[in-house]
Amino acid sequence: MEDQAGRVLVVDDDETVRDVVRRYLEVAGFTVDVAGDGAAGLALFARREPDLVVLDVMMPGINGLEVCRRLRQVSQVPIVMLTALGEEENRIAGLQLGADDYVTKPFSPKELALRVASVLRRARMPRPTPPAAELVDGDLRLQMNARQATLAGAELPLTTREFDLLAFFLAHPGVAYSRADLLEKVWGWDFGDQSTVTVHVRRLREKIERDPAKPVRVATVWGVGYRYDRGQ
Repeated sequence: MEDQAGRVLVVDDDETVRDVVRRYLEVAGFTVDVAGDGAAGLALFARREPDLVVLDVMMPGINGLEVCRRLRQVSQVPIVMLTALGEEENRIAGLQLGADDYVTKPFSPKELALRVASVLRRARMPRPTPPAAELVDGDLRLQMNARQATLAGAELPLTTREFDLLAFFLAHPGVAYSRADLLEKVWGWDFGDQSTVTVHVRRLREKIERDPAKPVRVATVWGVGYRYDRGQ
């Protein structure tokens, strides 16, 4: 049945990539629209209202980061970015703009289809009832219902995933979690690129730590992962 799995918009200037991704996603049950550049992608998004967007970063004209920025102004549709190996700055920029995940080229089309299904499944899940209306650690406060975070009274510009990660840490202080644990508990994925967690932790530290190079709230537990320490 059409749209049973969902409608996906693939925006990439490489015709071969578009065709391969489209075929794998259709085999997985998705209805797929494709666009060859950013302008066409934005126009198609407005007409089709897809459930998820697969978006290449490096495109002529309106690049993927700008497309992501414009989409986030009007929608919270899940976005999976395609980035080239070694383009860490673009991956970080995409996450800052609100992308939900990224896949590094060259990639397995089958893995991308699984990642798309996982992101969509997570996006469709009802949000669990928060453990408290407010989570507090000193001058750091999270208003769960409003999904607003403040530090020393100033609002923190957190992405959706950064907020979810920080809320999880605050609700489970003093417990060491591996990146795989966090990928499962915060992202809802039982597989995927664990460096996604690393990037989000790094961005979170830049926003809540006095010295991100010497974090005291989100501590690294060597050989394990990360632990949130309250009262620091």
